[in-house]
Amino acid sequence: AEIVAKQEGVIAGLEVAALAFALLDAELRFDALAEDGDSVTPGQRVVSIEGRARAILMGERVALNFLQRLSGIATLTRRFVDLVAGTGATIVDTRKTTPGLRLLEKYAVRAGGGQNHRYALDDAILIKDNHIAAAGGITEAVRRARARGGHTVVIEVETQSREQVEEALAAGAGIIMFDNMTPEEMRECVALVGGRALTEASGGISEATARAAAETRVDLISVGALTHSAPALDLSLKICAAA
Repeated sequence: AEIVAKQEGVIAGLEVAALAFALLDAELRFDALAEDGDSVTPGQRVVSIEGRARAILMGERVALNFLQRLSGIATLTRRFVDLVAGTGATIVDTRKTTPGLRLLEKYAVRAGGGQNHRYALDDAILIKDNHIAAAGGITEAVRRARARGGHTVVIEVETQSREQVEEALAAGAGIIMFDNMTPEEMRECVALVGGRALTEASGGISEATARAAAETRVDLISVGALTHSAPALDLSLKICAAA
């Protein structure tokens, strides 16, 4: 049998697909004809499989589900990475992942050329609008976070205005997120930060707006769509006729 690409894209998840078959038949031979992160074209053979038909047919759907899902994420990520090429901005994901699949989906983002934001809440402290409201302001929210997290924990603050950016800087935020700002607003805020913290564009970033966001000179662009809205890459498994 063989797995064939039916559209252009980026492959990710080959080891997971191989494991799906190996769990059914340890003697089955799974030969990857591409590597995770490789671009593929319609009609290109991605995998060659040799073994008992029963195991191949039992594992087909599970293997393809993983391979198509992860390749879809890698493909969408690559499109965003290509869109911002040459600007210095890095495309990163979010925690908006499928329950139980976060590690795999974030791996697929890396296969597509992007980078990972937080895996979990304890990786870094991200102070968002609800935290700010609950604490009574950015300064107090950062103070509490620093007291609980210690000096080694990175603190990021979500901002929606120049005034909030100024307050986040004064409070000592290590990363400042510009939430749903226009390119003009982000450009002004990047200049205000002046390299004293990392800057991140976020909120509704799409393929149509990614380049404009990157050209404001932000360091990071977070895109939730990479993992919550990526369409599956069209791949199919075909049993080859016996020689």
